[in-house]
Formats: sequence, structure tokens, C-alpha cells
Amino acid sequence: MKQEVKGIWLAIIGTSFWGISGPFAQNLFTQNINPLWLVGLRLTIAGSILTFWGALQYPEQFRQLLEWHNLKRLLLFSLFGMVPSQLTYFLAISYANASTATILQFLGPSFIVIYLALKTQKMPARIDLICLVISLLGTILVVTNGSFSSLALSGLGMFWGIMAGFSQASYTLLPRKLLQVFDAKLVTGLGMFMGSLLFWPLLIIKHPATVNSSMLLSFGYIIIFGTMAAYLCYLQSVKFIPAATTGMLSAFEPLTANIVSVLWLKEMLGGFQTLGAILILMTVFCRL
Repeated sequence: MKQEVKGIWLAIIGTSFWGISGPFAQNLFTQNINPLWLVGLRLTIAGSILTFWGALQYPEQFRQLLEWHNLKRLLLFSLFGMVPSQLTYFLAISYANASTATILQFLGPSFIVIYLALKTQKMPARIDLICLVISLLGTILVVTNGSFSSLALSGLGMFWGIMAGFSQASYTLLPRKLLQVFDAKLVTGLGMFMGSLLFWPLLIIKHPATVNSSMLLSFGYIIIFGTMAAYLCYLQSVKFIPAATTGMLSAFEPLTANIVSVLWLKEMLGGFQTLGAILILMTVFCRL
């Protein structure tokens, strides 16, 4: 039971850190920072620090991770889990806003339930089906704000938000076998660093002409707490609790993103969007 409680708290802390990074990213996008450039920056810096830290602490594990049979899994995690989860989320923020992007990303647990049902060829538990229906209904309300004649989001904002949810599911499921053997710092750091290589040309071409204190604060939070701490906590949690539970606890991501957006960015959701957000957040209590 103690291990399960530890896993729950790690998931809550990790997703909360990530949720808070949304408004910081939105602040940068309003200052003409390119979303792809920001993804490349956070992956490069956070990945380098975590890899160096993990290699110093576990040199033998670092060597073993670079063996081809482990490296293949790590590349799969990086290219189909780590990079898409970062990229789709920031693109959703840039085309919508931090609050809506994190709510749509919470479709991830539904994708996890569907994947596990297909993999095991068993119907999901009744409570998982209830959570799935509630989260889908909530997402519809967020997207439409109660009016089906006109969407409350741009087409691209909705698309990238839903893709962020799908990517979050991949990010939760892909590294589980690696994390049973290797330290989370190494798995996370190497996954980030390898993914960052795709963005290096953009980092050189698209760097900002000027940097102010607000941008430095946002960069610092996103890299230290919204990336390093968030991913470490979240990936550690999958060692102690099932993937579906970890996914459901990511409800704290849209919750914290909305709180910070309201307090800092002065944003408010529409009435039906608020109801949709509440329905989505309810799934965490249904599941636990």
C-alpha cells in the first residue's frame, strides 16, 4: 500500500508540474517564441543534465542502455513517446491556450484504457468504461462550449490537443519495461536528448533576438520543473501503480494549468467548457 501511495503522489506532483508549465509556455508564445524551438531547447538542456547525472550515478546502467537491444526500445520511446508528448502539447497551446490544451490532453487515459483492452482482448472494467464516457463527454463540451454549430476551438487547436492526449498515452505505456530495469533519470534523460537531435538545426536558426526577465523565468520553470522534475516524477510513478491509474491522475495537469491561467493570464473558460473540465476531472475520482 505504501508503494501505491508513493506512486500516486509521484504522478500528482509530476502532472501538476507539467500543467503549470503550460501558462509559462503560453507566455513565451505571446512573445513570438517558436513552439518547435522551445521543445528543442527543453529537450536538449533537460536531457543533457539528466543523462549526465544518471551516467555519473549509474555508469554500468548507462553502458547497458546503449546496447542495441535496449537502445531500440529507448529510440521507440523517444520518437513515439517523448518527442510527440512535448511537441503536440506545445502546438496545442500555441493554437488554443494552456487551459484548453491540458484539458484535451487528458484524453490520454481513455487511449490507455482502449489500448489495454485491445492488447489483452478483454473488455475494460466497468469503472474504466464509465471514466471513458465521462471524459469523452467532457472533451466534447470543452471543444464546442455547448454549441455544436460552431466550435469553441480552432481546428488546429482541437487536432493538436487530441494528439497530445494520444501522445500522453504512448508516453505512459512505452517505457514501462525499461523502467523496471533502469534508473528513471537515464531513461528520461537519454529519451529527451536523442529526441532533441531532431530540433538542433531549428535551435540555431530560430533563436530569439532578445530575452527579457519574463522569458528567462518561463524558460527556467519549463526546463527545471516542467520537464526534468515532471517527467522524473511521472515515470517513477509507473513503477508503483498501473498505467491506467497513472493516466487518470494526470487530471491534476489541467487542474493546475487552469488555476495558474486564471490567476496569472486572467483567462476564463466558458460555462459549458467549465462543466466539461469538471467532468474530465471527475474521472480521477471514479478511477480511484
